[in-house]
Amino acid sequence: MSAAPERGAFSRDFDRLEVGAGAITPGRTITEADLVSFSALTGDWHPQHADASWAASSQFGERIAHGMLVLSYAVGLLPIDPDRVVALRGIRNVVFKRPVPIGETIRVHAEIAETKPLDDSHGLVTIGVQVRNPSGRLLTRCAIDALWRRQPAAAGGGNGSAAGARDASAVDGGSVLI
Repeated sequence: MSAAPERGAFSRDFDRLEVGAGAITPGRTITEADLVSFSALTGDWHPQHADASWAASSQFGERIAHGMLVLSYAVGLLPIDPDRVVALRGIRNVVFKRPVPIGETIRVHAEIAETKPLDDSHGLVTIGVQVRNPSGRLLTRCAIDALWRRQPAAAGGGNGSAAGARDASAVDGGSVLI
């Protein structure tokens, strides 16, 4: 099992984030169990993911991971600091460039692309995400918008506490779409 990614650039409060700073995550190998579990969870049993005979005669020549599975793992690999990030607000401009076969290892290259103050307590951070294989080829890319605290969380106020919930409700005129 890989070590957790270094949060570095992603562990700062909003006002200390630097556009252009980034991180590369440890790898995550896509397995047979991942495809079966994701198919069962989502109900997506498309033969490109679930039928080895059908997939062998497809344009990819083998079973490949669901695009949404790859995107989900990419989000999970991000070095998000739960004391800083309140919620993900959106995922934009998702492009699936290349298939991800069973046995492929993915890594996420993430970069702070933009910061926008929202109020005294929160800002919106756009994270540029690129999912790459071991040879560096781009597999998937997107932009993720995250609601970020401008101040470090108060003692005992992180990870779902009442203080964290109060902070989130104060954004965008009193309501945050989480």
